[in-house]
Order: sequence, then C-alpha cells, then structure tokens
Amino acid sequence: MDSNSQSANPTATYSHRLADLVGTAIALLTLTLPLFVIAHYSSNDVPNNQQPLTYQLHKSSE
Repeated sequence: MDSNSQSANPTATYSHRLADLVGTAIALLTLTLPLFVIAHYSSNDVPNNQQPLTYQLHKSSE
C-alpha cells in the first residue's frame, strides 16, 4: 500500500470545485437568461381585442 495515495491532490480538488461552480453558473444562465430576454423584448403595447362574453337571458311570460 502506498502512503502517498491516502490524501487527495489539492490541485485536483480545486479544479473539480471550480468546474462545479462554472457548471452551476452556466446552468443558471441557461435557465434564467431566456426569461429575461423574452421579458425585455416582449411588447407591452399589445391591444386587447377580446370581446366580453355576454348572454341574453329571456324571461318567459307565463
């Protein structure tokens, strides 16, 4: 058994941690950036041409 294999390489641990942080940042940007872009470029001047639904109820004369 080699005595040098008991401890992890600090450089490898740092690079794995850095890769995890970069991957997390990329994932967050991938999820949030499209929402901000859509919200920024969507128009607020869209006219609402929807007609309200109304029903005429006829009273029967008895």
